[in-house]
Amino acid sequence: MIRPRIKIVFDGEKPIRLDKHLANLRLQELHSRSFIESLIAEDSILVNNIPVKKSFLLSRGDEIDLKLPEPPDYEMKAEDIPLDLVYEDDDLAVINKAAGLIVHPGHGHPDGTLVNAILYRFAGELSSGREPNRPGIVHRLDRGTSGLIIIAKTDAAQVALNHQFARREIKKTYLAITSGIPEPPEGSIESNIARSLKNPRQMCVAEKGKWALLHYKTIKYYHYFALVKVQLETGRMHQIRVQFAQRNLPILGDLLYNTRRYVHSLVPQNMKHKATELLTTHLLRQALHAWRLQFIHPISGQEMDLCAALPEDYLYTLSWLDRYFAIDTDGASLNMILEENKTW
Repeated sequence: MIRPRIKIVFDGEKPIRLDKHLANLRLQELHSRSFIESLIAEDSILVNNIPVKKSFLLSRGDEIDLKLPEPPDYEMKAEDIPLDLVYEDDDLAVINKAAGLIVHPGHGHPDGTLVNAILYRFAGELSSGREPNRPGIVHRLDRGTSGLIIIAKTDAAQVALNHQFARREIKKTYLAITSGIPEPPEGSIESNIARSLKNPRQMCVAEKGKWALLHYKTIKYYHYFALVKVQLETGRMHQIRVQFAQRNLPILGDLLYNTRRYVHSLVPQNMKHKATELLTTHLLRQALHAWRLQFIHPISGQEMDLCAALPEDYLYTLSWLDRYFAIDTDGASLNMILEENKTW
């Protein structure tokens, strides 16, 4: 098996130790400082194609090449992890995934994932999956994104759903809270997206990336923030987070593409401490929720239209925005706003 490789280009203004920079990136594959040090000692991490010590000082433009060990074979064990089941029949299930729940095992996360949970909940009733060791998985959501995800219980359902995703026939609508107000309030964002060479945890807009398109509509305004409905035409990794950050509208709470400093730059001086409290105590992930799924049932042909209730941290954040940054005074409830915006 070919060992996985990661390439990184250092773009820092000041020199920094190799081991410290790699630790600062917080890559899932580099799960500890000692693991990084062992790779450097084994000459599995090169700088400009040369083996170096862990104390090597990186300069701007240095190219880091990481050769990772072969991924371990994870034992697919069933775990009794609570699931919010929105729909289930003999062929599929739709789950309202909690924020923080990883979809499948990977480097540094061998268990405690959605796969472990569905192995327990649907014992013996899952498709073989699109990839080895990922039974039932049809598509993915980021760890910090809550909301609807489809689980295939039979191989026939898996194949049909895969085809629907490939033909972009499944409508996925998200709710996002942006740091900043979209202008225009309704439109599309189109760009090419690729993995960042500066930080492999991130995706970025790049000329040679994969084509990505989404449509958005602002459905509630606040001072300095907005609740936005987003429909994906493509399903690129981190697509919504990257494309809104590109427009200087990063998703509130997103530690990868937004910062507390940026949020502080938007709000008045007397509200900075309130923003810090929100982002350190209540909203500990990106305010992105996979709210609605519309698709054709892969076996019965029935039109499916499912919505996921908003989790408590999301509701708290909207309540917080209403308390401190409200603009609309018409008294429309959140449920009324969502119901009115089910049509595009």
